[in-house]
Amino acid sequence: MSVLNDPKLEALLADLHRASKDQEEAIERYFWKERTGPWNGMEPRDEAFMADKMEALDQPKAELCYLLCRAIRARRIVEVGTSYGVSTLYLAAAVRDNGGGVVFAAEKEPAKIGRARATFAAAGLADFIEFHEGDVVEAAQGFAGPIDFLLFDVWGHMMPPMVELLGPRLRPGAAICGDNNLSEHLGAAGYRQTKLPLAKGFWLAVKE
Repeated sequence: MSVLNDPKLEALLADLHRASKDQEEAIERYFWKERTGPWNGMEPRDEAFMADKMEALDQPKAELCYLLCRAIRARRIVEVGTSYGVSTLYLAAAVRDNGGGVVFAAEKEPAKIGRARATFAAAGLADFIEFHEGDVVEAAQGFAGPIDFLLFDVWGHMMPPMVELLGPRLRPGAAICGDNNLSEHLGAAGYRQTKLPLAKGFWLAVKE
């Protein structure tokens, strides 16, 4: 039995992961060779370059998120960093397989919004996804708790406002995963956390 045990969904995800991987060389070339000047965080030129890039969460990390959500019986999930909606599908599949619930997702890039909606429809999981077009911080204002699982797959500067906003809505025992370092944002707030030995690092935290 595979992780998702859904051949149709797994075939779709395999195509999406391949498409994302095909973009990695161009992204690395831009940031390591073509981009000039000091790094002070994402600038408008960087955001313009990344506007059509998938940046899909690596498959092993996405599968881990699915299994964690199944293990804690997550029914209310927030994803910060939707892009084309690849990792969203894993979370939505977990909610479906847990008996129902909702995954909150948001995307502001016009080039990605249509692709994300098409991805959700193709997977047959749109009914489990509350998808917002616009800024994720603003959109998440109305997403009520208790939240069972939170995924960060964004640049680090997006984490502090989302932790401040959503932290009080996380239930005790809620799990948080991040493809960026969580420690500087969660360490002083009473979360237990560890770095997992996955490619380029992956963090797991639990709310007391």
